[in-house]
Amino acid sequence: MISIEQALEKILSYVDVLGEEETPILECLRQVLAEDIYSGITIPPLDNAAMDGYAVQSRDTQGASRQSPRFLRVIDTVAAGSIPECEVEPGTAIRIMTGAPIPRGADSVVRFEDTDEVLRKRSSSEIGVLGEVAAGLDIRRAGEDITRGSMVLSQGTIIRPPEVGVLASLGRSRVKVIRRPVVAILATGDELVDIEQPLPAGRIYNSNTYSVAALVKRYGGIPRILGIARDNEDSLVVGLHQGLNADMLITAGGVSAGDYDVVKDVLAKQGEIAFWTVRMKPGKPLAFGIIKGVNQDGIARDIPHLGLPGNPVSSMVTFELFARPAILKMMGKKKLTKPTVDAVLEDSMVNSDGRRVFARAIVEKRDGQYFARLTGPQGSGILTSMVLANGLVIVPEDKAGVEAGEVVRVMMLDWSEE
Repeated sequence: MISIEQALEKILSYVDVLGEEETPILECLRQVLAEDIYSGITIPPLDNAAMDGYAVQSRDTQGASRQSPRFLRVIDTVAAGSIPECEVEPGTAIRIMTGAPIPRGADSVVRFEDTDEVLRKRSSSEIGVLGEVAAGLDIRRAGEDITRGSMVLSQGTIIRPPEVGVLASLGRSRVKVIRRPVVAILATGDELVDIEQPLPAGRIYNSNTYSVAALVKRYGGIPRILGIARDNEDSLVVGLHQGLNADMLITAGGVSAGDYDVVKDVLAKQGEIAFWTVRMKPGKPLAFGIIKGVNQDGIARDIPHLGLPGNPVSSMVTFELFARPAILKMMGKKKLTKPTVDAVLEDSMVNSDGRRVFARAIVEKRDGQYFARLTGPQGSGILTSMVLANGLVIVPEDKAGVEAGEVVRVMMLDWSEE
């Protein structure tokens, strides 16, 4: 058995950052920008009103108060998207809407609520200003957001909704990003039945494919479901060959020491096996290596293959620790680890066989301190424990157990990924 760190280092050494693709901006969330983005325009293009009100010369408001308004002649109205035709001169004002360009001659905007517009019954040709305003008040300056020719987003930026908005503000409908990895997923086992089929006695539905596919999608990859291979080499080889143009192959099941666990044998024959078994619980029977395949251009290459355990919890935990970082690296991301917190354990735990334990737990923050309690029985077949858990309590290999009340390290499952 090798350590978790050795296994992860080996896996990451076999994967590289993928090539770039041009993608519509609404389809590239969580992808990594593959180009520097420069602006061809200035935003905003002109000085404009930050509030609905009146464009005025600030000196015309000196001494104004609610008891002693300063009255100005209204000479025009400017809506957002239009260009003012009149110039503000001493003693005049132009009614202006938010976002409309500031007229020539004006140096401030008086908000509607600071005028007598609502209260007065005078003609709209005159407005009373109820307080002094300073020069520049409620004016957004040209270029205060983006100036023409400036670099707005740099290569390597992860695209989030704010970046999508910025790209749209520049008139960009498409952008170059590191492409998403295609991950082919093959379940193995004579006991498995597809979820759309009736369930015979003694069989179970193929849940691993769907939990793994959902994890692939969650972390930005493109899952390709290959179906179910039976517990013999011929069936497994046929299944694997369906995914030889993917960026990564994942199998679930068939990697332990049973008579019908053939994944590692096929891996050795079809490519090479880098390691088998990791010092962790759950997830000890984990195989990794390469399969000979072709890339998207039909050129021969080595495809990384990760053989996950068949027990559903083991499959999901090992995915989080090994497949997830590999997928993120292929997408060009730098932060590959999950966040961790220190928490007070509310249960006791035993570590009987010198492996690093990852126990499903519910983590809560109370009075500034994190607390973790186990989800219940920790069998690797209890998939509902993953539904309850938002973290994995970590017990090191060299620790025989943890008592209730001790502080433990917890790997969080449901915190922000970026």
